[in-house]
Amino acid sequence: MSTYLVTGVAGFIASKVAEFLLKEGHHVVGIDNLNDYYDVRLKDYRLGQLLGGSMKMGSDPHVSVNACLGRQAHESFTFEPIDIENRKACEKLFEEFKIDAVVNLAARAGVRYSMENPYVYMTTNAMGTLNLLECMKRFSVKKMVLASTSSLYAGQTMPFSEDLAVNTPLSPYAASKKSAELMAYSYHKLYGMDISVVRYFTVYGPAGRPDMSIFRFIKWIDEGRPMEVFGDGSQSRDFTYVDDIARGSIAAIKQVGYEIINLGGGNNPLSLNEAIRFIEERLEKKAIRETKPFHIADIDATWADISKAGRLLAWSPQVKPMDGFAKCVDWYLENRNWLKNIVL
Repeated sequence: MSTYLVTGVAGFIASKVAEFLLKEGHHVVGIDNLNDYYDVRLKDYRLGQLLGGSMKMGSDPHVSVNACLGRQAHESFTFEPIDIENRKACEKLFEEFKIDAVVNLAARAGVRYSMENPYVYMTTNAMGTLNLLECMKRFSVKKMVLASTSSLYAGQTMPFSEDLAVNTPLSPYAASKKSAELMAYSYHKLYGMDISVVRYFTVYGPAGRPDMSIFRFIKWIDEGRPMEVFGDGSQSRDFTYVDDIARGSIAAIKQVGYEIINLGGGNNPLSLNEAIRFIEERLEKKAIRETKPFHIADIDATWADISKAGRLLAWSPQVKPMDGFAKCVDWYLENRNWLKNIVL
C-alpha cells in the first residue's frame, strides 16, 4: 500500500482519482481549501462520498460544512482542509505522513474568471505548485503528477500533440498552468524529480463543475430556463469522461522522467450543438437558447493526439461521449432534489 497526497481532493477530477486509489487499496491523504469559486455544496457532496457516503451539506453555497469540521478520516482516507498556498501547513502534512507521490490537482480553473481575478490563478496554480515541489525536495518525495490544461494549445494545429510550442497562452489561467509546468521541469532537472504533466481535455461526468457546459446545459434545459451559449454552438470539444481521466492520471504515477502527456477523448471533436441535442432527447425537453458573444480567449475547437498516452501509460479512453452524457443526465435526475438548489 502506498500513500498518495491528492490535492484539490473535493474537486471534480481529484475526488474520482482518490476514489480509484482507495479502491486499489492505497492510503490517500486529501487536501482542499474548499473555496467558493463555485457552489461548495458540490464539493461537500464529493467529499462526503469519500468519507463513507455521508452527505454533510449546508445551505450556504459559499461556506463548506467540511471546512468547518476540520480534519476527518474514514478507513484509508484522511482529509485536511489545507490550501496549497499555505506552505507551512503543507510542510506539517509532509512531516506527519510518509508521502510516496503527489497528485497535484488543486487549481483555479476557468478561462473567463481568470481575467476577472488573475492574481489568485498565479498564487494557486503557480505558487501553490512551487510550495509542493519545495516540500517534495525537503522530504525526499520524488514523484508528482501535475494536472495541466488543453487551453495551452490555443491557436495550434489539430490534433494537438505534446511537442507543439505552447508559448502564447490566451488567458491568465493558461499562463498560470504553463508556469507550473515550467517550474516542475526545473525541479526535475535540478533535483531529479519524476514529473508527469497531464493535460486534460474538456472533462465531464456526474457531479461535474457547475461552471462547465454539460452540467449547466442539463440543469437549464431540465428547469426550462434560458441556456447561455457562447457563439452559435458550432465550437467543438474533445469531451473526455471523468473516469477515463482519473485512470490516466493514476497511470501517470509511473516513472517517466519528465513528460507532458495529453489525456483526451481522442475522437473527432463534438460540437456543443450535438451535445445539446443529445441532452434534449435524454430529458425529452427543448432548450431555450440565449446566445452570447464568442469570447476572444475561448478556443474554437480542441482535439487531443493521445498516442503518447497509449505508448507511455498503456492508456486510452473507454467511455464514448454519448454514453458519458447519458450518465450525466441520469445522475442529475437521481439527485435533482438537492441539485435544484445549486447555484450556477
